[in-house]
Amino acid sequence: MPKVKKIPQRQCVGCREMKDKKTLLRVVRSPEGTVSLDFSGKKPGRGAYVCHDPACLKRARKSKALERAFETAIPDEVYDVMTRELGGVP
Repeated sequence: MPKVKKIPQRQCVGCREMKDKKTLLRVVRSPEGTVSLDFSGKKPGRGAYVCHDPACLKRARKSKALERAFETAIPDEVYDVMTRELGGVP
């Protein structure tokens, strides 16, 4: 009987749905305190996950979900850069 490999699940901070880790985009707060998108999923620091949808990022911004996850204030410029990187217009 072959072993079935478990697929890690993470929750999107925007829509609050559990999805496969590989289908989500990691937002990371580095040890220096900068917040950025992590396309590789390997940057050091505290991570939170969001769908590849600009609407999910907008929802997370409105509910301040990323600020709660990182326990720090996130400037509007950082959100604008993340929206542009996801393909949405700020």
